[in-house]
Amino acid sequence: MLSNYLGDKPFWRVTAKLALPIAIQNVLTSSFQLVDTLMVSQLGDVTLSAVGMAAQWGWLSNLLGFGLCSGMSVFVAQYWGVKDYKGIRRVLGMAILTALLLAAVFVSVALALPTGVLHLFNRDSDVVAVGAQYLTIVCFSYPAVTLTNVLATVLRNTERVKLPMYVSAVTTVVNAVVDYGLIFGAFGFPAMGVRGAALATCISAWMGPVLILLFSAIEKNLLIGPVRELLAFNLRHLGEFCRRALPVVCNEGLWAIGTLVLNMTYSNLGYVYYAGMTIFRTFSDLAFSFYVGLGNACVIMVGKSVGQGKITRGVQDARRFSMLLPLAGLVIGGLTILFRYPLISLFAMGDNLSAVTLETALSVTVFCSLEVIFRNVSYVQVVGVFRSGGDTLRGMVYDLCCLWLVSIPLTLLAAQVLHLPFLGVVIVAYLGEDIPKAILCLRHFKSLRWLMPVTEEGRAGLDAYRRGEV
Repeated sequence: MLSNYLGDKPFWRVTAKLALPIAIQNVLTSSFQLVDTLMVSQLGDVTLSAVGMAAQWGWLSNLLGFGLCSGMSVFVAQYWGVKDYKGIRRVLGMAILTALLLAAVFVSVALALPTGVLHLFNRDSDVVAVGAQYLTIVCFSYPAVTLTNVLATVLRNTERVKLPMYVSAVTTVVNAVVDYGLIFGAFGFPAMGVRGAALATCISAWMGPVLILLFSAIEKNLLIGPVRELLAFNLRHLGEFCRRALPVVCNEGLWAIGTLVLNMTYSNLGYVYYAGMTIFRTFSDLAFSFYVGLGNACVIMVGKSVGQGKITRGVQDARRFSMLLPLAGLVIGGLTILFRYPLISLFAMGDNLSAVTLETALSVTVFCSLEVIFRNVSYVQVVGVFRSGGDTLRGMVYDLCCLWLVSIPLTLLAAQVLHLPFLGVVIVAYLGEDIPKAILCLRHFKSLRWLMPVTEEGRAGLDAYRRGEV
């Protein structure tokens, strides 16, 4: 009976095979950001806060790209279940085109209006000036990051999960070496400070798609094939792709904008507090890497089963992941709290950060490490279960309503009317979004209305499941 909720040996074997390489890849990507943050923190509160705010523009670009990749996963995972390789390459072609267009918009705005972008978060002239220097260089990494994510999505959903992990390992090491050299003038590089951090990010980011395509050519995997298959889509294909993918892109985009509103609220409470939030997010991203690995394993396993028409297996695996993610949050959150002092002390080296910044990082880390249990309840449903089943709309509704109609109004009230301390504002923001969303997601999961296959085999299997024939 317990295996119905926590999984049996075959479930854990496949989950480990898929989730661990993806988790390691995301840990490496987050380490990439950790190295940046650690080195930039040696330049002081103003620079750390400026880079954190400038990075929000890239984060918005990445999140829209993530939405595109999530919508793309609906097709790739289910097509993989029925071995429709041409269909996978067709979806890849549409995704590459869309991803590069999205990235081009963000690069153009960052180059044309760097101070305008920074003014969204803070009006401090010193912070804006430093952030603009960083933004006008680092924006050239956006197309590379988006393209890497699209290529990695195809590899992961076709169970080639190790290649993206290896590429992330290489780019992380390169970033650390070049970052140190260009920021501080080591290894014969010029000392460029914050501009060096941005340039190092660009160099290592562009290595991502180059290495993936190079090794894919050697392996002859699904990414390598006739170019005509990438372009073999018509208006009907585009319409179906947009119908499934656009709700996810809009979901991630509007959710990201809402999160930026929250970040503006945080930053206006003082850049020393926001610097502490930047430190917390570095470790939060590391911890979240494991949840992303499990979430991607859920997409692959549930999506493949639904695409094959094996609905009973898909629902059973979805139930198991629904238990697994919150439990993982409990364990990882507990470990983060246990080791919070040595983790935060990494940023205290050199006495360049204020005591308020470090205290903020500690207090936010404790709260968010406890709260992540609620966040993971909705995360696994929206990103893992609903989307793998083909339902990209309901998660968007829950995400946006809970953020825009509950969390943001309550956060603005807490910050601007009640004048709560920084930690109090963060508590209101997180709980206001995550608790109602978790309740709504669990209700929708139990209804099974998220099962919307895109393959003929999947639709036939769902009909049989509803008739009680399987």
